[in-house]
Amino acid sequence: MRHPEFPLSAELIYLNHAAVAPWPQRTSNAVIDFARQNSQYGSRFYLDWLKKETELRKQLQILLNAASPDDIALVKNTSEALSFVAYGLTWQSGDNIVSSNEEFPSNRLPWQSLADQGVALRQADLYSAATPEQALFSLVDSHTRLITVSSIQFASGLRLDLQQIGAFCKQRGILFCIDAIQSLGAVQFDAQAYQADFVMADGHKWLFGPEGLGVFYTTPQARDKLKLTQYGWHMMKDTHNYENKAWEIHPGSRRFECGSPNTLGIYALSASLSLLLETGMDKVESLIIEKAEYLRDTITAHPHTRLISPRQHQLKSGIVTFQNRNIPNQALFSHLQKQGVICALRGGGIRYSPHFYNSAAEIQQALELAAVPSL
Repeated sequence: MRHPEFPLSAELIYLNHAAVAPWPQRTSNAVIDFARQNSQYGSRFYLDWLKKETELRKQLQILLNAASPDDIALVKNTSEALSFVAYGLTWQSGDNIVSSNEEFPSNRLPWQSLADQGVALRQADLYSAATPEQALFSLVDSHTRLITVSSIQFASGLRLDLQQIGAFCKQRGILFCIDAIQSLGAVQFDAQAYQADFVMADGHKWLFGPEGLGVFYTTPQARDKLKLTQYGWHMMKDTHNYENKAWEIHPGSRRFECGSPNTLGIYALSASLSLLLETGMDKVESLIIEKAEYLRDTITAHPHTRLISPRQHQLKSGIVTFQNRNIPNQALFSHLQKQGVICALRGGGIRYSPHFYNSAAEIQQALELAAVPSL
């Protein structure tokens, strides 16, 4: 029985939410309604568009546990937000940044690009110490300005103890940046408990939103450390005073939004977030972890499959990466795609990433298709 919000094609088992998620029915409806309104009335209801933008900021504030909606900027994507930090901070030659060797390119390239300013990116092997967090801390010295990590690693599903990292950073006056794209919409998140300075994520994965719209969270203290790299009408304090000659920078995170907002994307993402908030992130997380744990247990027990993702006892994620012992990864991936299992080839294996709405029957069928002895 399909979830009423996810009328996916009957031949598909969708286990690829760590890449690009399908839209809920309400999101599709919101886009259609907005398009119809726009074609019939143009910008007549522009004030309603502004209300929806405000609503989305408040929804994101709840998901992140931000202190204020003013801490929320609506950006194009995670990479843009990371670049705002990389090129907003003032660096000194000899500074270093600590990260991991498992990061998605979005959380690696902006930092590597600072090499011409004499800034070094140190990438920890997360399995080189007793804990992944200790592996990060071992690379920190008196010249470390920032620790930047993914909350959950995209390929392995390793979930870091963000509260521990945040406390370590605050004790040493180090900035803390979190790429939360694999957490928001999948597990509960608390930017304040993590003492994060910067958090960013796209909307198109676990949040069920469209590509081209993401969130950038900053504390007031942290955003004042960033010089602006883009300018335009939307980042003014008096945003809609177009005759304002002696303008001021917006005091909140809207200062990072230089031009016209992605209104269509705002309507879509807001609709998607309404489903998560109505369901409750505690319930969403519980269901995702339950499905992922069943995948891990079954893969570990089956003679034809081998688990690659770490078996964590405390912090768990919805990402499960594995191999078939008898079939090369590419061949197995092609087989699964032909059978309608939408997944990813990542981290040296096949990555399954179920969401809360996936049924037990779907999970079981996807396991059986992956555990075949040969092709």
